Amino acid sequence: MDNEQHIRILLVEDNKDFAKLVEVFLRKHDPERFEIVWKENGIEALAELDRDTLFDVVLMDYFLPGQNGLEITRTMQDRNITIPVIFLTVNKDFDLAVELMKIGVEDYLVKEEISTPVLPKTILNVIERGKLRDQLTSLEISQKRLEAIQELVVRISEDIRTPLDGMRTNVDKLIEQYGSGSLKTYMTIIRDNLIRIEKKITRLKELKTDKTVQYIRDIRMFDLSE
Repeated sequence: MDNEQHIRILLVEDNKDFAKLVEVFLRKHDPERFEIVWKENGIEALAELDRDTLFDVVLMDYFLPGQNGLEITRTMQDRNITIPVIFLTVNKDFDLAVELMKIGVEDYLVKEEISTPVLPKTILNVIERGKLRDQLTSLEISQKRLEAIQELVVRISEDIRTPLDGMRTNVDKLIEQYGSGSLKTYMTIIRDNLIRIEKKITRLKELKTDKTVQYIRDIRMFDLSE
C-alpha cells in the first residue's frame, strides 16, 4: 500500500472523550495521514454520508443512542453505501462477531486496542482488502464482457459472412470489367472498406482481453486500433 495515501475516516461514537482518544492515537501513529470526521450518533452519521461518501472507512461504535451500530450499518447497505465498516466494541463477543460477519462488516476491535498499533494496522488492512476485491471484481466484469463480446461477434459474423462474400465477388467483377474511370475508383474504395470490415471482425473474434473504452458518458466502444 502507498505509505503516502491519505485516509479519511468517519468515526461514529457517542463518547466525546473516546472519540478524541481515537484521533490522538491515530495522529500519533502518523500525524499527516489520517483525517477523522466525528459524529455522535447514527442520524448524524447517515446525514454526513448523504452529503459525502468519500470516506475510506467507517469506525462504528456498537452501543449508540437511538439506532445501534448494526442497525446503522444495515441502513447504509440499504442505501448502497459500500464504505467498509470496522466496529468498536467494549469486549470480544462471539455472538456479535457472527452477526457482524453475516452483514459483511469488515472487522471489529475492542476499544482498549485503540492505544496500540492494532488500530491503524486494522484500518489499513481493511482498505487494502477492499482495493483487492475491487480489482478482482473489475477483472471478473471484464472477463464476462469479453465472453459476451466474443459470443456476439460469432453470431454477427455468421449472419454477414455470406452477404460480405457476395459483395466482394461483385465488386471484384466490376473492377475487372471497368479497368479505368471513376466507377473503378468507387468500386476500389468499396472493396477496401469491405476488407477493413473483415479485418475488424477477425480482430474482434481473436480478442484475448476486454478492449472496450469509455466513449461518451455511459457509452463504451471497441478499441481495435493497432
